[in-house]
Amino acid sequence: MPTTWSKERATWSDRIERAVELSNRNPWAAEVLNFYAKILEFQQEVYETSQALGAPAESELRDAINLDQAARWFPELAGVVQSHGPAKLAEAASWLQKVPLSEVRAQLKLFLADDDAPQDSASFFVRVLLQPQAEWWAQARGAPEPGVVGNRCPACACRPQLAVIRPEGDGGKRMLLCSLCQSEWQFRRILCPVCGEENHEKLPRYTAEGIPAVRVEGCDTCKRYLKSVDLTADGVAIPVVDEVATAPLDLWAVEHDYRKIQLNLMGF
Repeated sequence: MPTTWSKERATWSDRIERAVELSNRNPWAAEVLNFYAKILEFQQEVYETSQALGAPAESELRDAINLDQAARWFPELAGVVQSHGPAKLAEAASWLQKVPLSEVRAQLKLFLADDDAPQDSASFFVRVLLQPQAEWWAQARGAPEPGVVGNRCPACACRPQLAVIRPEGDGGKRMLLCSLCQSEWQFRRILCPVCGEENHEKLPRYTAEGIPAVRVEGCDTCKRYLKSVDLTADGVAIPVVDEVATAPLDLWAVEHDYRKIQLNLMGF
């Protein structure tokens, strides 16, 4: 199955503009979206700096990430969170500022070694710091040779953040979007990306009134879920942003005992 890179990747400016637009349109989500826009602005700066790192290394993508550079951005990130973030994260930022950058670097390294570790406040900072570099390396290397891939990103082996339905012919193709490097790879429409369940009766979909392009895709076998953004229903949606803007769908999933494959940066 082919992997897609830059031709369908939203720019950082696109993401920021979409977050602001959805914030203005949905006052109930304004606080989280305004904060997310600030995080995207920070990540854009990190990404643009990452472009000066030179040609991609031949090693695995995770090994190519410059942990020292990522760690050096932490004080600026902590400042953004303290100025614009929710109280819990701001408190965590204040506490983490007291630890040496060598400890921040150690946490970055630990995440890359085991991204299945429990997700907490510290993982928010780790993912924000690592994502721009990971996205840059994935883009710079280009798509690998087409081939059959599984439920992990073929570029960095991380879990999917969400699904994207992209127009194809008279219908749409289902892609999974990586939670770290933002790469996409094609995945069967009727298939759980965790346990491989393919009985459509055990793969419920849930949509909410007023949110036509985003839905929950659950699995009654493993009780995991992710959200999908259907670009055939809303061609201007930016999947990674629209996923954050639809927290009520996550609440529905949790109330029905589903557990998300990968929480988004905002923690749901």
